[in-house]
Amino acid sequence: MVLVQLSISGISYSQAQTGAYALILTEKKGKRNLPIIIGAFEAQSIAIGLEKEITPPRPLTHDLLKNCFDRFEIHVKQVIIHKLVDGVFYSSLICERDEIEEIIDARTSDAVALAIRYQAPIFTYENILAKAGYTQEPGAKKKKSEKEDWIKTFIEEQKPLKNIPADLTNVSTGELTKLLEKLVKSEDYEAAVKVRDELTKRENLK
Repeated sequence: MVLVQLSISGISYSQAQTGAYALILTEKKGKRNLPIIIGAFEAQSIAIGLEKEITPPRPLTHDLLKNCFDRFEIHVKQVIIHKLVDGVFYSSLICERDEIEEIIDARTSDAVALAIRYQAPIFTYENILAKAGYTQEPGAKKKKSEKEDWIKTFIEEQKPLKNIPADLTNVSTGELTKLLEKLVKSEDYEAAVKVRDELTKRENLK
């Protein structure tokens, strides 16, 4: 499979969906954009990593992880976004220590945050970019606003993955089980805990 190198184009925030950010990756030798929904903490870490002049008073989680890697002479060589399942991207850190290469599974947002800190290249496969990529039409007068509108629409389309019913007591156990699986897969752990707690409560009442 053909690998395509990506660069970080920016991070977009949706006012319509609190806490939702879209990380925009753009192919280096093309015009396609790959949008990835990420959380607020990861967005902050990526933004700080990109701003070389900003240094937090205490290390962020990704800075701490890099410090640990450096201490044990582990180097992140590259990041590969290798799979897309039900809207969720899966990535790997390609690391090296003592000339031995290791592959470590990672969330895409974490992998990108570390790639920035190691100045490591980011890649994805052509089939993933063809499936989930977005191409901005060249020569459009409203190029920037059209791109922003598309990103906003993309984030809005992800809302079902992030929202849960306000009253879980009216949801059947079977539907809650399916919802929990969906939330875990989409890495919305805060909502998943609420659903799990409701399932646990019902189990204790038996």
